[in-house]
Amino acid sequence: MKASEVRDLSADELKAKLLDLKKEQFNLRFQKATGALEKTARLAQIRRDVARVKTILQEKSAVSAS
Repeated sequence: MKASEVRDLSADELKAKLLDLKKEQFNLRFQKATGALEKTARLAQIRRDVARVKTILQEKSAVSAS
């Protein structure tokens, strides 16, 4: 997911996306713990996507507060 794609989403859509990413992250961690995870790089990718969404949410809230 690119930052430009994330910036086009509204705050509500970003919150929904964050929730989906958190659920996926949990499932991947569970798979890793049980030894069923095949694509280990996906964990890092999800972590970066979560950070990207949180950052853009923070930016949007700072702009609307100003």
